[in-house]
Amino acid sequence: MSAAHEDGGGRLLQRVLAGVPVGESPVRHVQQVPARPARTAAWPQWVPEELAAALAEQGAQQPWQHQAEGADAVHGGENVVIATGTASGKSLVYQLPVLARLLTEERGTALYVSPTKALGADQLRAVQELGLDGVRAASYDGDTPKVERDWVRQHARWIFTNPDMLHNGVLPAHGRWSRFFRRLTHIVVDECHTYRGVFGSHVALLLRRLRRIARHYGADPVFVLASATISDPESLAQRLTGAPCRAITEDGSPRGARTVVLWEPPLLDDITGENDAPVRRSAGAETARIMTELVIENARTLAFIRSRRGVEIAALTARRALSEVDDKLPAKVASYRGGYLPEERRELERELLSGDLLAVSTTNALELGVDIAGLDAVVVAGYPGTLASFWQQAGRAGREGDGALVIFVARDDPLDTYLVHHPPAVLDRPVEATVLDPANPYVLEPHLACAAAELPLDEGCLADFGGAPAHAAVRALAEENVLRRRRTGWFWTSRDRPHRGVELRGSGEPPVAVVEGDTGRLLGTVDADSACSTVHPGAVYLHRGESFVVDDLDLESGIALVHEEAPEWTTSPRDVVDISVLSTSEQYRPGPGVTVNVGDVQVTAQVVGYLRKLPSGQVLDQVSLDLPAQSLVTRAVWYTVSDELLHGSAPGGAGLDPARVPGALHAAEHAAIGLLPLFATCDRWDIGGVSTALHGDTGEATVFVHDGHPGGAGFADRGFAALVPWLAATREAIASCECSAGCPSCVQSPKCGNGNEPLDKAGAVALLDAVSAVLGGSTTGPAGLHDRPADS
Repeated sequence: MSAAHEDGGGRLLQRVLAGVPVGESPVRHVQQVPARPARTAAWPQWVPEELAAALAEQGAQQPWQHQAEGADAVHGGENVVIATGTASGKSLVYQLPVLARLLTEERGTALYVSPTKALGADQLRAVQELGLDGVRAASYDGDTPKVERDWVRQHARWIFTNPDMLHNGVLPAHGRWSRFFRRLTHIVVDECHTYRGVFGSHVALLLRRLRRIARHYGADPVFVLASATISDPESLAQRLTGAPCRAITEDGSPRGARTVVLWEPPLLDDITGENDAPVRRSAGAETARIMTELVIENARTLAFIRSRRGVEIAALTARRALSEVDDKLPAKVASYRGGYLPEERRELERELLSGDLLAVSTTNALELGVDIAGLDAVVVAGYPGTLASFWQQAGRAGREGDGALVIFVARDDPLDTYLVHHPPAVLDRPVEATVLDPANPYVLEPHLACAAAELPLDEGCLADFGGAPAHAAVRALAEENVLRRRRTGWFWTSRDRPHRGVELRGSGEPPVAVVEGDTGRLLGTVDADSACSTVHPGAVYLHRGESFVVDDLDLESGIALVHEEAPEWTTSPRDVVDISVLSTSEQYRPGPGVTVNVGDVQVTAQVVGYLRKLPSGQVLDQVSLDLPAQSLVTRAVWYTVSDELLHGSAPGGAGLDPARVPGALHAAEHAAIGLLPLFATCDRWDIGGVSTALHGDTGEATVFVHDGHPGGAGFADRGFAALVPWLAATREAIASCECSAGCPSCVQSPKCGNGNEPLDKAGAVALLDAVSAVLGGSTTGPAGLHDRPADS
């Protein structure tokens, strides 16, 4: 019997806190989430007996209420999105109608699409374990051996794939899939809340292309979408699919009690960081210590950590600590993240399911991946960017009705610090809506090129792709001479397929391969747009507990060569950034001295060097680099402040000397970036910022916050809509921090390419007070600017 099943999350919390000196507890808040009883329903009458019997053998004696309601709607031909909590049995909502159709109609086919291979493999395994004859479920993804792909295309009836394979391997060759498409009755889109920002915009257009191909072959499949609990799932489903969808949100599944803990790591004695700022113990180090205690307690634990490097370090640290307790325990801990080779992922998944592993540190790769049951504890190291993701990760604990422990460990940054000191912002706030923009021309144009290469475009399909924006994109493609207008529509003119030029999850560039120079061994991959900052020459790169140093980065060939080495330091890049205004979409002048804008900008960034730091935070030196500049056209929100408001000492003025203005603006920019995820469905790594005491395009002191993706992802526009509460939270996060001159918990940023210089904490508070006074006193402006919630 597991530790949490016997005594609940409270006992595990006591174990984790054992040894912490009295008065030094890192716990800032504890909340008990009560258990929830099950609400069941009868099997729908249309469910075949053999299917009900097979499900009963797997432990599903009766469906829960939401499962029966959702399955009935799908069986009746409605598009449905099921948006309930983790472990609420969303899979049954699509399994029932899909399997019933496949069992009763010999010629029917179905398609399942998931954001990760691990999730697709897990759901396929669940279907195969039912042992139903004639279903012929099979995977078709990048790990499917080529010798098996022809069989899948010709004979499989329920195919499990992902957006990448759908885009690259199915739609471009749809003629070879004609049998499958003619018989297609259902399309399942799992974990649809993950399709946000630019990735979500890509997937929305991909699903429109899929629906168009299916209709070309005479099919009109029903969509079934599954999601974590989000705001307005019906709207998200319609934006993704282009079709009306019915939302099922009342959760009838049972849930065990959970102890949710907000945890702030302690300040480190006698250690300071950049500019002598106080430094807290890192969230990763604190998580490794918590994992160690939980493994000793024999508690099955999953720790979500934000970065790949952090995942590796946490697992390595926990294994080292456990080796001093029992030499058998280190083998119970592993790391799991994106970038591993397929065989490595599969091995780890088998060990997780078998229970050979007790604790795993992971990125969000396991937020959606393997269906791990019976976890005693979940540790969330750093806010994952959205409440939907936080509760999705937390929901992995107590999956069989057991009591469980959930610990949110704050990173040393403004947002995490704000959240652990304002528990309602985590525990009582409704989850966000998912932001995506299929009309982004940087996304729409390449997908219309792909669509035209698949089938000629006509007026009817352009309406499905967004109407006016689609027409503009077609005109742009025609001007590039890749589309030609004929009587029946627009035709693709090039011999080359455009699909390879579309990178659904990144910038459009293929990933950079990380290769061990001496052996030629492929270690993994990194996104092209982050290669200059993560695998630049001299960077320390971690892979499965091994440390490597980068010798060379060849961006043209997409290869980073490394050698094995474990230096005592870590590396962090330094860059220079410039921003120019291309156009202003909306402008708001709330009063004298402040102007707020949202529009298109061009951001030019260049990594110019890196710092080598010891684990204590001490900087050893700075090394120069000669890497190319990277340019990004995207969306930004920015506000300008007049000299009178900045320097004025009268009531309402900031009263800042000219020498303090750059530091005040810089500190306000850092904190604003850190707090925007409270008001937009984004992560701070999805956005960036620039501040300047005199910007050439605005003529005034200006603070920019911009999306980190070509064409924008909707985050800056959400910031514009929620400017007043966003800046109010930013001001409070800075002012309430205990430090004297600024630290990572308030105004320092791990992303800063200037080494967090200059920063003026007090100046930022004065600046934000002055700006907020003008904003608060305005009686005009965009509708709802003052009180429109971020998820409206």
